Amino acid sequence: MDESLVKRLEAAVARLEALPAGGLRQGYAAEDGGAAAAMDPSIVAFDDLISQYVGRVTSAAEKIGGPVLDVSKIIAESFNLQKELLVKIKQSQKPDMTGLVEFLKPLNDVMGKASALTEGRRSDFFIHLKTGADSLSALAWIAYTGKDCGMSMPIAHVEESWQMAEFYCNKILVEYRNKDANHVEWAKALKELYLPGLRDYVKSHYPLGPVWSATGKVAAPAPAKAPTARGPAPPPPPPASLFSSETAQPSSSRPKEGMSAVFQEISSGKPVTSGLRKVTDDMKTKNRADRSGVVTAAEKQGHAGSPAFSKTGPPKLELQMGRKWVVENQVGRNNLVIDDCDSKQSVYIYGCKNSVLQVQGKVNNITVDKCTKLGLVFKDVVAACEIVNCSGVEVQCQGSAPTISVDNTAGCQLYLSKDALEASITTAKSSEINVLTPGSEPDGDWVEEALPQQYIHVYKDGQFVTTPVSHSGA
Repeated sequence: MDESLVKRLEAAVARLEALPAGGLRQGYAAEDGGAAAAMDPSIVAFDDLISQYVGRVTSAAEKIGGPVLDVSKIIAESFNLQKELLVKIKQSQKPDMTGLVEFLKPLNDVMGKASALTEGRRSDFFIHLKTGADSLSALAWIAYTGKDCGMSMPIAHVEESWQMAEFYCNKILVEYRNKDANHVEWAKALKELYLPGLRDYVKSHYPLGPVWSATGKVAAPAPAKAPTARGPAPPPPPPASLFSSETAQPSSSRPKEGMSAVFQEISSGKPVTSGLRKVTDDMKTKNRADRSGVVTAAEKQGHAGSPAFSKTGPPKLELQMGRKWVVENQVGRNNLVIDDCDSKQSVYIYGCKNSVLQVQGKVNNITVDKCTKLGLVFKDVVAACEIVNCSGVEVQCQGSAPTISVDNTAGCQLYLSKDALEASITTAKSSEINVLTPGSEPDGDWVEEALPQQYIHVYKDGQFVTTPVSHSGA
């Protein structure tokens, strides 16, 4: 008989012996019901998951030690805590959102410990810590409450969460492939914990999310006490990062925030332009009386005495010479729009930060230069969209673009419409470039692909042959 099957049978017998004399029915009727819930097939299967997959991760980590072992212990603690929550779910009625946040807070706190390891000064094992911390967002599948909760369904959420962690996991496989087999073993064991481990578990037992008890106790936080004369009531606790984590969950599996929320709303086709800033005729350079082309002595003195202008310059959004739209030094503006444009005009965006710009119409060329955390949404370009010297930008093409180039940029999300899938994308001296394309279903999630940023150059047959680094881990 298979050794693993023998162990499972022995564990099952031990649980049965722990039940009260009335057997399984009496166990469920007991005050805590814990022993009976622990005998549920889904809980037994989760025990097997921990024993088989989490055990491999910690065993591999023990050969490495240090921070890798620390994050592995947190992973094991998180899985053990999720098992406890699954047992409680079988004994509890489904709470409201406030109660659910409080119910999942212990798991959220443990996951936060892993994220804390990645903060501060980077250690030599940063990519290991980042892989482990990012992977734990897969455990948030337990927070799925229905199709309107802002998350992907549990199976898809586990897969998408691992995709976020796999970026760093692949770096481990590449860096240590010919250097230290223990690191490769740890990375592969961690991947197998989620794919196929957790994914197949969720698929078999909770494909539609956790199943709460219809007759159990209410899983809700204790009611807040009324404020007394001594002082005001304390503020409510912040929401758990299982619902609001920005780093752990992929965009398709969490409620959209920031620029992603803007992109999602724009793509929905809703009338979202009502609050956007329009460029009126009096704002155009050719119609402005204050733009005569002659700089007076008073203007020179005023600019010289303004430290803000000497560093970044004044914000601009104007059409110059009838041919070039200039958007400069916009900070914290999420409602910028250019709607009076044509295919002979170009758009130049420079020095903008934490802003979103819409270009509503076909233009010849768009250049984004030295911008940080900028969101750009445009319809069509005749020539190219160029992104240079930027950091953390998101660009969405709603129509077509023959060429998109990314140069000397760290962090760029490209959202391509179906009409833009034939675009030629050129990258140079850039990192963390991800391209998102529409899913096969009309209302499906975006499909994210990471563009290679590492290459292998091999001298063969009298010339160098260049190929992207393989991240398969083989």
